[in-house]
Amino acid sequence: MKITRVSEEMSFKNPHKIQAKKIFESPDATVVHMTLNPGESLMSHVTPVDVFFYVLAGEPTIEIGDEKEKVSADSIIESPADIPHRVYNESETTAKFLVVKLPKSK
Repeated sequence: MKITRVSEEMSFKNPHKIQAKKIFESPDATVVHMTLNPGESLMSHVTPVDVFFYVLAGEPTIEIGDEKEKVSADSIIESPADIPHRVYNESETTAKFLVVKLPKSK
C-alpha cells in the first residue's frame, strides 16, 4: 500500500504561480492538489485530455468555455479536452481542489 500525505508533499513550480502538488501519477492518470488563496487564479488554458475538478474546500469559481459557476466543497466539475478553462477564487476563504487528468497529459 502506498500512502501520500498531501501536507508532506512539495509544491512544484507552475505557470499559474499557485501552490500545486502532484499527489498521484500513473500511466493512466495524474492528480494534482491545488490551493487558491483569496484573489488567486489559474490562467485560462486548454489541456489535450479530459479533466475533472473535485472541490475539497472553499468556493472557487470555475470557468469552462463560455460557462462559469461558483462551486463549493464536494462538487465535481467536468472539463472536456481542448476547451479553455480556469479556476479563480473571488471569495475571502482559501479554496482547495483536486485536478484529475484522464488519461494523463503526454
